[in-house]
Order: sequence, then structure tokens, then C-alpha cells
Amino acid sequence: MKICVAGEGAFGTKHLDALKAIEGIEVASLVGGVASTTEEVAKKWGIPHWTLDLAEGLAQPGVEAAILATPTPLHARQAIQCMRAGKHVLVEIPMADSLADSEELVRVQKETGKVGMVNHIRRFNPSHQWIKQRVAAGELHIQQLYVQIYFFRRTNLNALGQPRSWTDHLLWHHACHAVDLFLYQTAEQPSEMFAVQGPKHPQLGIAMDMAIGLKTPSGSISTMSLSFNNDAPLGSVFRYICDNGTYVARYDELVDGYDKPIDLTGVASSLNGVEVADREFIAAIRQGREPNSSFAQALSTMRVLDRLERLAEGR
Repeated sequence: MKICVAGEGAFGTKHLDALKAIEGIEVASLVGGVASTTEEVAKKWGIPHWTLDLAEGLAQPGVEAAILATPTPLHARQAIQCMRAGKHVLVEIPMADSLADSEELVRVQKETGKVGMVNHIRRFNPSHQWIKQRVAAGELHIQQLYVQIYFFRRTNLNALGQPRSWTDHLLWHHACHAVDLFLYQTAEQPSEMFAVQGPKHPQLGIAMDMAIGLKTPSGSISTMSLSFNNDAPLGSVFRYICDNGTYVARYDELVDGYDKPIDLTGVASSLNGVEVADREFIAAIRQGREPNSSFAQALSTMRVLDRLERLAEGR
């Protein structure tokens, strides 16, 4: 299967690395935003074609699908472009930065019949998969999911410290991870929610601190603390407080409440969450089925984010 990858930055290269481990996959084209960097990444990964034009990348002979790791404001438009060009598409979160654009993505996916998937990576991290499997088996019930998502941000830089041409968003990107995970793990929609936010940064124009609360009809709650003001080690921590144990997930790693590592061997097809997600996308194409984290499945998360935004803004 030939794939076009769009995005030469931090997450684009994570996908390139993951795809190398998947048998029968060839990255036929790399689409980037900066010519020099795109050419450099293409050479490093042995990709035969690179371009700054997504349409050109999609038109390369034999390309069946695209993975989009491009700036958030481009996600919805580019995903629609891919599907209308007859290509299956996996897009990094968020699938859009508004509810209206998210609903349009779902509509176009149904119209074209192409596989449309958003990479809600927390669904695929082995750490969270371990919890999901035990919840599904009735071994655990989530009483509270406590989330800390902390960064220190004053300029538009990506995870590699490289300049971004766009502004990241605490709610529509980082809270998107946590909200979707809570809905996925509990298999419920929140019946109660709140959101408050701190002052907006004068240059970035976004809130730098947020607090979010969610409650399901069965009584599970999630409390989320998010900040771009955290002058300390960066990252995300998910603490599952359950009826039968406490567990702390940091990306692909999981420990219990006493920091004892949990063996995740065999939990998923890989111990790399990005590879697990890419494998799910490719399997859905080959098997002609809806993937986990399809556009349609993820729409409920976008509806919650839209509601939280209005609550935080006092609307």
C-alpha cells in the first residue's frame, strides 16, 4: 500500500518511523510546508518524492491513503481534499478546530465512503489500552480520571523546538486528548460539565490555563488541569482512580499507585502508540471497515469541546 504523508515536523516524523515497522507499506510522497526541511526529511527516510503541494502528493502513482500531520487550521480542509480525491485519510487531532467543520468531515466521509480516522493517540497507547481492556472485562470501574497537561509556552514552537506557523490551542488540541479518552474509557457521554479559563496571552491570543470537569450518568468524573504556564518538565499525566486500584499513565507507560510498572507486553500490536494507530488505519482500509477513532466516533468529543468553549467564554 502506497501512502502520502503530509507534515515534515515532529509528528510527521513519528508516523514515518512507525510506518517503517509495518509490512507492505511504502511512503510514496512527503508533503511539507518548508522546502528545505521537507527535502531533508524525505532523504533521511528514503522517500522518493516530496512536494509542498498536497494535490501533487496525492496524485503520485498508486497512492491509496494519506496521513496528515499538518497545522491544526488545515486539518478539516485537507482531510476533505483527500477524501474527495478518492484517498483514505488519517488526520492528527483535532480533526478540526470547530464543531461545524467536524460535522462537515463526517458528512464528506459518509458521502465518499473512504476511511476517515482521527489519531486520538490516547486510545492507542498501550497504557490506556490496558485500562480499556480491564474496564471492558468488568475488572475495573473508573471513579475518577485526573489529568494534568502542562507545558511552558510563550512562542509558537513544536515538540522539536522548531517554529510553528500557527498557534496551538489548549482546549481544541490538548484538552481534546483528555476529553476523548474519558468518553472512550467510560463509553458514556457526560451529563454534567464545567470549564473555566485564565487570562488570554496578549500575543498568542489564547487562554494559558484551563480547568475542566466532566461527569457521566453512572457517576464517573474527570478533572482536568491544563496550563501553558508550567515552568517545569513538560507532558501529560493521566491518573485513573478506580474501584480496584489506581494507575498512572504517561504516554505508552503505565504504573500503579505506588509507581510499580505494569507489564504491557501483548496488550497491543506494538508498545508504540503511533504505530498502533497507524496499524488500525491500514487494517481498516484493507478490511473495508470503520476504524477505531473514526470521524463519526470522534464527533461526540468535538461536541463536548464546543460546549466547554462556550462555558469557558461565559456564553
